[in-house]
Amino acid sequence: MAVMMPREKWTDERLDDLNKKVDEGFAELKAEIRGGFNRLDARITSMEARSEMKFAEVEARREKNFNGLHERFDRLQHTLIGGAVVIAAAVISRGTF
Repeated sequence: MAVMMPREKWTDERLDDLNKKVDEGFAELKAEIRGGFNRLDARITSMEARSEMKFAEVEARREKNFNGLHERFDRLQHTLIGGAVVIAAAVISRGTF
């Protein structure tokens, strides 16, 4: 078995130095974490702004397509009515009911 040497005694000055060093380390860590959160907040804000622009583009495109769809249905309705009128006129002119 190895003989262990007795540890040095910790003086009040050494404990105060260690306490100061630990406090400084935590202060640095807090500053780094705050900086990270600030960068994260900036990126989230940037992403929100870009997504709002994208949503506006999508909404404008949807509105344009939706209006175009209404126009197409209106034209189809006119075509169907016109076709029904032509068929009715053909049946009436032939005299076959």
